[in-house]
Amino acid sequence: MNMAYMIGTTELLVIGLVVLLFFGGKKIPELMKGLGKGVKSFKDGMNGVGEEIKDETEEKEN
Repeated sequence: MNMAYMIGTTELLVIGLVVLLFFGGKKIPELMKGLGKGVKSFKDGMNGVGEEIKDETEEKEN
């Protein structure tokens, strides 16, 4: 992997500080909750696509 794209601890701390300054401490839990819901929705969608592909391949084999 190219070293230019790796994020270190210092960069993560700076990003966290900027987010804290922009949104404030009270807004961050709401943002993380929304992000978590988005990730869960994405995973559910990917699992659904995987199941559809599996079902289609099983139908073609039979």
